[in-house]
Amino acid sequence: MGFVPPADEDKNTGTQEPSERLIAERYRLTRVIGRGAMGTVWAAYDEMLRRQVAVKEVRLPPGMPPEEADAMRERTLREARAIAVLSHPNVVTLFDVVRHDGEPFVVMELLPSRSLAQLVRKHGPLNIAQTAEVGNALAAALAAAHEAGVTHRDVKPGNVLVGADGRVKLTDFGIARSVSDSTLTSAGLLLGTPAYIAPEVASGDPASPSADLWGLGATLFAAMEGTPPYDVEDDPLETVTQVVHGEIPPPSDEGVLGEVIRGLMIKSPAGRMSLTEVRRRLHPLLPEPGTRLFPHDDTEQSFAPNPIVEQARRRGSERQRAVEESMAKELAADPGPLPFMLSGPPPPPPQKRGARVLAIVAAVVLFVMSAGGGFALARTVAGQDVVPQLRTPPSPEITSVQSAPLAAFVQRNDVAQLAKGDPGGGFSINVPKNWTDFQEQRPSSSMPSTLLRFVSTDGRNEVAVERFAGFYPHNKMGRYVDQLTSVAKNDGGSFNLLVQQPATAQNSYERSQELIYRTISPKSGKSNSRGRASGAEVARTTYALLLPNAKDLWVLRVTVPTDSEEWGKTDLYDRIAPTFAIAS
Repeated sequence: MGFVPPADEDKNTGTQEPSERLIAERYRLTRVIGRGAMGTVWAAYDEMLRRQVAVKEVRLPPGMPPEEADAMRERTLREARAIAVLSHPNVVTLFDVVRHDGEPFVVMELLPSRSLAQLVRKHGPLNIAQTAEVGNALAAALAAAHEAGVTHRDVKPGNVLVGADGRVKLTDFGIARSVSDSTLTSAGLLLGTPAYIAPEVASGDPASPSADLWGLGATLFAAMEGTPPYDVEDDPLETVTQVVHGEIPPPSDEGVLGEVIRGLMIKSPAGRMSLTEVRRRLHPLLPEPGTRLFPHDDTEQSFAPNPIVEQARRRGSERQRAVEESMAKELAADPGPLPFMLSGPPPPPPQKRGARVLAIVAAVVLFVMSAGGGFALARTVAGQDVVPQLRTPPSPEITSVQSAPLAAFVQRNDVAQLAKGDPGGGFSINVPKNWTDFQEQRPSSSMPSTLLRFVSTDGRNEVAVERFAGFYPHNKMGRYVDQLTSVAKNDGGSFNLLVQQPATAQNSYERSQELIYRTISPKSGKSNSRGRASGAEVARTTYALLLPNAKDLWVLRVTVPTDSEEWGKTDLYDRIAPTFAIAS
């Protein structure tokens, strides 16, 4: 749980939140300090104990089915249970869990801070003393968590808080799981951040405490180098492929820190350096107590206003204002403007009716001329006709570059369940036998879904099956297509829908559809973890089947590089789509 927006979610949505709410007759919410996948984090004031706190509010997407909403609430309570067993200076402290109008609110300490990711992004990579301080604090926090039977499962710079006073705390146990707590997801679920996820977890194995050791090493790598250990052209899919199959990037430091990072980032979980050894090696690098290590700007600290201080300040201001008003009354030569007089400059003299009409007509003519001229100029500059031509869009051009040879196809049987106890979700599909499968849940999306990916060994081609449980009757396929466009634009890329046509299947809500679309990922302008320039745009073509089934929407997608899209159509989509079957 974070109290400043994590680095990968550090954005303002512009959503208006109700302010000054009183929760459980005790916690007064004052302002939003962060938003994430699971909800909104507020700076608040505990009116009983008179202290500042952070309150996390669960945000349920509109139209979410009741069973999925219950699963989300349970995940929030599980986070609280995971943290409740921990008592450590490097772990954010849980104060309370309350329900208000049936929804859970988690109350925790408010640490004026920024995330490690934000710190590195603004001030650059950490030096040796700073990195040692962060590494020692995180190792101590993880040791306490593992001793209590809790695995964090998402250790990354965005989940590390660096306080204005130099304290370092591990936060966001939103996907942590206690060994005594039953999981809400099916086995093999991919949870975590691709650039920092452990290889065994990315391959589908359950997360163990050893996965946190990899995350610690990857976090220290990013802190020292200023970039994640794996960041392949900002492509999560290729990043995960590199985590599993690629070489481990070496840190630039040849000293103790480099040894610690290399000792943690070992692909075999059993071979990773222990947390005790990490702290033993980092201890000589730690600064003297009281050393101010990290730069902080007062304007960026997440303090909640203290009502007692604010009330005293207001009373002082009111007394000062009363004195000034009293002095003004004694010295004033006149009582000021009368109540019915305007305090602004005098209005201009009224115009004659005829002049006013002519002015309005002239303004309308000028507006029409400028709008028309601007439209014509924009189309001329863009190299388009001033008068648009209405014509049927041409069929997409298909290129014929051959991709990698395919292994034999085998049938995969799997389950796309959004939460434990979710009925249905079984399916079967034929894919090349040497492709790697990944699972991902998106429970807090506006359209919650479960996504299963089958990825080729070179990371270039992908078959994806996504199930939107309870999609109907609240949604239509058009909303899904609109989301494709929105996601591409939000990432700074482009989306071009080439074909959208009805298919044969149909449920009681609407008929299935087939899509062909192209996407282009933007140039990142930087080098990836392997030192290769990543400025080239990445163009991909997707063949998709949108299949309604009862109240669910299923989406089958085959995505290939655009330069081999004909091969993707004939050798992949046309062979795979007929084998896709949903269990009854």
